[in-house]
This record gives sequence, C-alpha cells and structure tokens, in this order.
Amino acid sequence: MAYKSPVYNVISVPINKIKPNTYNPNTVAPPEMRLLYESIKADGYTMPIVCYYSRENDVYIIVDGFHRYRVMLEYKDIYDRENGRLPVSVIDKPIDQRMASTIRHNRARGNHSVDLMSNIVKELHELGRSDAWISKHLGMDKDEILRLKQITGLAALFKDVKFGKAWKPVDEFGVEE
Repeated sequence: MAYKSPVYNVISVPINKIKPNTYNPNTVAPPEMRLLYESIKADGYTMPIVCYYSRENDVYIIVDGFHRYRVMLEYKDIYDRENGRLPVSVIDKPIDQRMASTIRHNRARGNHSVDLMSNIVKELHELGRSDAWISKHLGMDKDEILRLKQITGLAALFKDVKFGKAWKPVDEFGVEE
C-alpha cells in the first residue's frame, strides 16, 4: 500500500478531547499570539492540529498546534464559530518520535526555550536515543546538543562522549607530569 500523509485524513475533534503534550518548548509572545488570533479570525483554521490519539485515555495529545488550540480556548468568538471543534491530523508514533516531530515543526518556524530544549535532549537521552539520533531527528549539530546537555548538568548525558586530551598537566617548572 502506498504511503498516505496524515493531512489527507483530517478529522473534526471536540476541543475537550484534545490535550497539550508535556514537552513542547515553543513559546509565542503576546503580540504574535494576538496576530495568530487575528489570522484565525480572518482566515479560519487553515492548518490542522497534529495529534497522537491515546486509545488508553481516549484523548488526542498535541504534537503540533498548541497555540492554535490555545486560541480556541481563550477566544469565545472562535470557539463559538468553530462549534468547539478543531481540525486534527493524527500521527501514530511512539513518544520519542512525537517529541522529534514537535521539535521539527517548531524549529521550522519559531524560537525555543533553552531550558525546555535541554530537558527534551535529556528525556530523549534517557529514552536511549544517541546524540546522532537527536542530531538527525531534531536538526541540531553536535555543539548545540553539547550546550543543551551542559545546561542540565547531568553526568549521565556525557557517558558516551569521548573527551580529547587538549592539555597535559605540568609541574611548576613547566615539565610534564
């Protein structure tokens, strides 16, 4: 069977069945949030919210589109016009892949909180993902991953890092020890 992108199966979901994820590092400043509201007010929802469906909890967990979701929660005129429903495109991926998807969507268009990004790198590492995997799936270079790991300060994040011998200790007379 040929691959079919999730966007071809957009569904209408009541907002009370949609929940934010716990790891999104993206933030939107108030002026841009107001602009998003104005955009949705003028143009409607032109892009679906991307979600993972949790059968266990019977909820849709946002992978991308949190701020479009927020507009509906915060603006009654939008909620009423849309009958409390959001367009949703569903992806079925494990948590590490969903985290990577969130970051890819966000990095393509916005800024991130450094602390939250470092927590995501930490969580992905704890899920067994290598720096190479993180680099490939989150679009980060090795130096960025290193800086984010340094923020968390966890030695476990560096267990697979090979450190070079950039210097050798010398005694007070300049002789190598």
